[in-house]
Amino acid sequence: MQTEQQASEQTVIYVGIKRRIGAFIYDIILLIALLFLATAIVMLFTQDAINRGNIFFQVYILLVIFFFYGWFWVHGGQTLGMRAWKIRVELDNGQNLGWNQACVRFILGVLTFGIGLIWCLWDKRHRALYDQLARTQIVRVEKQYLPKM
Repeated sequence: MQTEQQASEQTVIYVGIKRRIGAFIYDIILLIALLFLATAIVMLFTQDAINRGNIFFQVYILLVIFFFYGWFWVHGGQTLGMRAWKIRVELDNGQNLGWNQACVRFILGVLTFGIGLIWCLWDKRHRALYDQLARTQIVRVEKQYLPKM
């Protein structure tokens, strides 16, 4: 006989494209503010000039974006936008992502973003292509996960 806790742990609600986009929009607003700050810091050291096409600056910005998402994914599985939409990223087995999995998911997400997200419409578990390849999933959560520091 199953306990109530075991039954609730087995009930997983997979999240579709609408909630993902909602959370992404929230996160983009925060990320833009962070990118303004990151750019301002660079401008302090470059005398207010950043050359167009500067590969070092582009890599720096990409790393800022990765650490924004990666930190949240590794520490509780939820960005601030995901918290607002009550969704969480986790491994297929329900565990939290580590930095390696976060890196793989991020790189695959960047490489397949548009097509990868549309993949949600056909996948039974509503996984994006990058989720399927990285062995992650987005699930609905009722309780909020607090990051372990």
